[in-house]
Amino acid sequence: MSALSFGTASRERLGAASGEPKPDASSVDMAWLVLEAANDLGDHETVEACRRVIDASLNGRLAPPSDVHLIVDYFR
Repeated sequence: MSALSFGTASRERLGAASGEPKPDASSVDMAWLVLEAANDLGDHETVEACRRVIDASLNGRLAPPSDVHLIVDYFR
């Protein structure tokens, strides 16, 4: 089982159990990709933003919009 599928499974269980809205799956999937690239490039600010988005998804919370925007626009 990859970390990506583990995160998705955890997100679905937590969202259903807590009754809170689920984070946007596409931004979480993108966060994993950007995290790898940012680690390779030594981009510590982006690594931290990715970790906040991933952590929020694993805890069934919404990620800060500024972090989501940073991740979505990272490869542009």
